[in-house]
Amino acid sequence: MSGYYLILIWIAACAVCAFLEGGNLKQEEMVAGRRRIRFTPVFAVIAFLPVIIWAGFRPRFADTGAYMSMYKKVPSSLGSIPSYAASISKDKGFAVLTALIRSVFGSNVHVYFLILAMIQGLLLLHFFRKYSEDFVFALFVFVASTDYYSWMFNGIRQFVAVTICLASTGFVLKKKFVPAILLILLASTMHASALLMIPVIFIVQGRAWNFRTVLCILLSVIIVLYVGRFTNLLDTLLSDTQYKNVVSDWKSWSDNGTSGIRVAVYSVPTVLSIIGLRFIREADDPVINLACNMAVISTGLYIVSMFTSGIFIGRLPIYTSLFATGILLPWEIDNMFTELSARLVKVLAVQAYLMFYYYQMHMTWHAI
Repeated sequence: MSGYYLILIWIAACAVCAFLEGGNLKQEEMVAGRRRIRFTPVFAVIAFLPVIIWAGFRPRFADTGAYMSMYKKVPSSLGSIPSYAASISKDKGFAVLTALIRSVFGSNVHVYFLILAMIQGLLLLHFFRKYSEDFVFALFVFVASTDYYSWMFNGIRQFVAVTICLASTGFVLKKKFVPAILLILLASTMHASALLMIPVIFIVQGRAWNFRTVLCILLSVIIVLYVGRFTNLLDTLLSDTQYKNVVSDWKSWSDNGTSGIRVAVYSVPTVLSIIGLRFIREADDPVINLACNMAVISTGLYIVSMFTSGIFIGRLPIYTSLFATGILLPWEIDNMFTELSARLVKVLAVQAYLMFYYYQMHMTWHAI
């Protein structure tokens, strides 16, 4: 059976274990100043481990071949890394990390992919386990939304940056901006797009749907209405950066923007937050306030990407969308509905994500 199906079966098995043995697999701990019930780290690692392993031994999917070719060209000795780093002008941190792995662990490309998957996976499982109301559901959505394949199989370099940014969440919640920014700057050496998160961590402070996040949505609407002027402005702003060819590239590649279906799927947590805003305001949970504001920014970016570029603009929301799908959505289902209704909504959500998974993997990517 294809690994694309087996990974879903594994998550289903984890969900059954969580349902039958939930009391033994959870513990009480402090998160953002409040006592929460969370799955134990051991269960989280066991649940996530096949995801990490398969990312390390993945089939040739999307950019896999390009990363394999790059890995074979980097230096294979520690002494040659400084000169190699000096020759790199773009995302030096990732280049140095790749060279370090090659120098220490050799030329086996699957070991390289496995180490990167471990970095990404461990940071991501910590994020989901600590801040999500339902770790297993968050893991399911990560896979079934195809984020798993889009990022741990494809946009590896950027996703290393994303997961490092996620590691700053605790600092952002405590308003410790200096260490948060330092982590973001580290992430930006892996992929410069991480710098987007520096203004974002200030915008998302405060209660859900605050004035700043509302402005972000309004700005996205204005950009869509004046998309021609926006692309000209973006081209000017990026003219002296490593992304100076972004606008010309997406036009020459006939990049028609992010799929409307994908935008709709990723906007569900934001739409639910509008419908159930009173529940979010009553709870006044700092984690959910943060996740809600991140979701709003994610939706705004996705709206812009639908009318501009899916390849470039459409890759930016991943920095904030994991808050929406992994943190906000499980909370909304559990707290905006009665217990019976929540179970029904979760079943419907699982079915909807499975349909999207099949559509994306079979009809769009032809992977299954």
